[in-house]
Amino acid sequence: MTTTTQARIVLERFPAGGPRGSWPAEEYAAAQRAQGANAQVVMDLASDQFLVVANATPQ
Repeated sequence: MTTTTQARIVLERFPAGGPRGSWPAEEYAAAQRAQGANAQVVMDLASDQFLVVANATPQ
């Protein structure tokens, strides 16, 4: 069995303590997806931030 990992880049960071009902990381990721990026929101527990990440494209 072979396992490969895809490199990812962080497009933007958002603090986890935003106003109730506000989802800026999700909104940013949706805008990036609308432009064709494979953007996803992940939580970085160490920094208490939401990260919007996308797969790095090979150069």
